[in-house]
Amino acid sequence: MVKKVSASAAKAQLAELVLGVAYRGDRVVIERRGKPVAALVSVEDLERLEQTQPTAASQRGALAILGLWKDWPKEELDALVADIYAERDRDTGRPVDMKDL
Repeated sequence: MVKKVSASAAKAQLAELVLGVAYRGDRVVIERRGKPVAALVSVEDLERLEQTQPTAASQRGALAILGLWKDWPKEELDALVADIYAERDRDTGRPVDMKDL
């Protein structure tokens, strides 16, 4: 059974949630503003998840592309990084309400 709780509810009910995970096999998804941000699972579930992690030889996603940069000329990489920083400086960002953090 997967139970969804808000971050504030998880904080208030942590002991109860941990008991449910440990003894009933519950799984808890912790949400912030309705979006899942973390999960509380049993140690057995975590061990199974860790066994399915990709090895260094089969990395995917961002880790897989790291090796692609080795053949690029240093000047091109430097220019790319400079462009990224320049774009970040131009970005005005978005307002963040600190009370929700």
